Amino acid sequence: MIMQGKKGLIVGVANKMSIAYGIAAACKNQGADMAFTFLNDAIKKRVEPIANELGSDKIYELDVNNDEHLNALAPQIERDFGKIDFVLHAVAFAPKQALENDFINTTKDAFNVAMETSVYSLVSLTRAVLPTLSKDASILTLSYLGGAKYVPHYNVMGVAKAALESCVRYLARDLGASGVRVNAISAGPIKTLAASGIGDFKMILRYNEINAPLKRNMSIEDIGKSGAYLLSDLASGVTGEIHYVDGGYNILGMADVGLDDDGKTALLWDLQK
Repeated sequence: MIMQGKKGLIVGVANKMSIAYGIAAACKNQGADMAFTFLNDAIKKRVEPIANELGSDKIYELDVNNDEHLNALAPQIERDFGKIDFVLHAVAFAPKQALENDFINTTKDAFNVAMETSVYSLVSLTRAVLPTLSKDASILTLSYLGGAKYVPHYNVMGVAKAALESCVRYLARDLGASGVRVNAISAGPIKTLAASGIGDFKMILRYNEINAPLKRNMSIEDIGKSGAYLLSDLASGVTGEIHYVDGGYNILGMADVGLDDDGKTALLWDLQK
């Protein structure tokens, strides 16, 4: 097992449908021991059973925008785990209204919330856990194609993911000399709690399914296996990378198939008739 003896921290698991759960489960299957965080008491009720299922009784309260929580994190981990070998950052948020209207109507408050929670949290979390990281540790975060290209309704989250991917590169440079790697997975669209706030998400799922080279949408198991690889020593020479796990959809310059008004598939040139 590629992660036997490895210890890690999972930040942002919401439920058993989340990408973070898929990655944590894959890491557990490969022998890893993990600690988990929860945002508040309501989320704790979801996280605790997941942690127990994956063999952990170590869960910590963590609001990534709360300096007190961040400052307390490293001492708690050191007490319970000693050094850790990997960290998964799976935190993102934007107000729902910012994902419904045109991007140009994004308010300053919504923009700042999205950037602080979805982007700066990677920087602040990395800095917080740095004293607990073992040599050659791995940090992984989650992105989406909307950070590199326009995706309908993704709006301010697309801008946030673009900034997040840039942070991955800058952090990889800063931490590389110490052996710490920083990467991101850009996953294809998946039915998660976070995705439920994106307008026309069913259409996006269907469009990806029929146009991706693999002709299917990704599962959390697909993402989980790639996450375990990047968090393991198998990826010891990989840092600063955005690793696409989307069935190949990101390679397309032009799609073959679109959807008509009834949601049926058709060749794009047929739709123009």
